[in-house]
Amino acid sequence: MDQYCILGRIGEGAHGVVFKAKHVEVSRDRGRHSFLQTGEIVALKKVALRRLEDGIPNQALREIKALQEIEDSPYVVQLKAVFPHGAGFVLAFEFMLSDLAEVVRHAQRPLAQAHVKSYLQMLLKGVAFCHANNIVHRDLKPANLLISSSGQLKIADFGLARIFSPDGSRLYTHQVATSLLSRHCLAVGCIMGELLNGSPLFPGENDIEQLCCVLRVLGTPSPKVWPEITELPDYKKISFTEQAPVPLEEVLPDASPQALDLLGQFLLYPPRQRMAASQALLHQYFFTAPLPAHPSELPIPQRPGGLAPKAHPGPPHVHDFHVDRPLEESLLNPELIRPFILKG
Repeated sequence: MDQYCILGRIGEGAHGVVFKAKHVEVSRDRGRHSFLQTGEIVALKKVALRRLEDGIPNQALREIKALQEIEDSPYVVQLKAVFPHGAGFVLAFEFMLSDLAEVVRHAQRPLAQAHVKSYLQMLLKGVAFCHANNIVHRDLKPANLLISSSGQLKIADFGLARIFSPDGSRLYTHQVATSLLSRHCLAVGCIMGELLNGSPLFPGENDIEQLCCVLRVLGTPSPKVWPEITELPDYKKISFTEQAPVPLEEVLPDASPQALDLLGQFLLYPPRQRMAASQALLHQYFFTAPLPAHPSELPIPQRPGGLAPKAHPGPPHVHDFHVDRPLEESLLNPELIRPFILKG
């Protein structure tokens, strides 16, 4: 950590604390190169191990592996370095000013339609890129969609991510992976609905309450509408009052017909009927006025504080320097983390 000057605390997750820091020292070690440059602002996630013999938490391993699979996307947050530190290790990410949850929280009601289209378009590009690289995120929500200084939206927090292979040789079969990808599209629909509505469409405090919110809008599912529902493990363990679906134009009366059509393609019970992210990018919604705003035109709320007037161009990424401390200085067994050290 001697290479960094801690500037403040950003937040805390399930497995570590996240700090804002400046890279202040350049080091080269054993021919490996990270993606950091002197003076660059980064986000450091410090992951402490409760017991050394337990090894690295699975969520941290999933995040590292997933981000290594998709290093080069402008719509996915960049993991710049991984290095051991004390009884744990540190993940260094590109620093992002805010997240989409803050945008919704601080924005004027409703969000400008050009802004909604821009955020949704960037989200779909990120999701499509993940799917094309065999990554299932599994935790898409506004708080995990970060916003850069240039207005760019990027998917972050891959702690629940899974890697699959279309031929079924890695972790998930194609059938299971298809189901998971479809859940992604349902999550995209929920995020789109929140952007259009200015608040969550299904604002439950727990699983059952949220399910009731879904049923009030989409209606009670039945085998006629969703034949595969009878195959779910908890089917018939809990019953709900029969409810008819509410037309989306009544739920979101100010949304355009094109927006409602696209939203309806996501908010479907049968997973295989939901529109894929790559297909959604070609929907007429994105090609009718108003067109999606350029990222530089989007407002960015600061952490903490109010809404900035608009984005400004961020610094270019320079992939020149290496910042690992010698592995021998760590209390963590170097062999546990060596496969995940980013190499040039």
